[in-house]
Amino acid sequence: MYTMQSIIRRGMNNALTQFERLGHVSNNLANYTTTGYKTVSFEQMLNEDGYLTGAIRTDYKNGSIKVTSNPYDVALTDKGFIPVVSPDGDIAYTRDGAFKQGKEGYLVTSDDWMVGDGIKIPANCHKFTIKPNGEVFVYDAIDKPARKIGTIPLVTFDCPEGLKQAGMNKLVPTEESGDAILVKNPDCFAQNNIEVSNTNIFNSMTDILRINASMLASTKMMKVVDDMYNKAINIREG
Repeated sequence: MYTMQSIIRRGMNNALTQFERLGHVSNNLANYTTTGYKTVSFEQMLNEDGYLTGAIRTDYKNGSIKVTSNPYDVALTDKGFIPVVSPDGDIAYTRDGAFKQGKEGYLVTSDDWMVGDGIKIPANCHKFTIKPNGEVFVYDAIDKPARKIGTIPLVTFDCPEGLKQAGMNKLVPTEESGDAILVKNPDCFAQNNIEVSNTNIFNSMTDILRINASMLASTKMMKVVDDMYNKAINIREG
């Protein structure tokens, strides 16, 4: 049975659900320029009782590859994640390959998490290269042969949708995602490149306009029902 109170409750629930969806879309737009960022969506579902619910989904589709002049930059052209280790020993995973050389010479993320098990690039080397399989070689001088100093690992998960956001463009595994699985003989590392966000700015702007219109309609409906409810109470008291 529908009552005015239930209509108001349902309207409030639906407005709050739309507001949550708006937050995810806004966050996608805010990360439009974030390297390797993956779009997060809030898929709405209308229950039989008229209440809106939703599920959070992450789109792990590859973003476009952008050429850079930084030899520390690495893009992944296929599925997978790069393990990184914090100064405290915490392990996370990322697709943000905007790396740099840390204070001790190690290849690190922009916020100083070590890449893989630790790849130390000599400060006085002539140049270094990152092969498509993740192997890192350095040339000590022009006339010296290359020598391998390490490998950037690549891992996958049985259910990447289950990965949990850990901030700073990093992810951590959960029971749903399963443990990391090391990829053998990868062929997807691209030096001097970065993967840009896969957020579609035009779709996101369209979603914001639609959500805003839906929220306005929900709040107006609640206002109409609330006015009717107050009038009914006044008639009864009169």
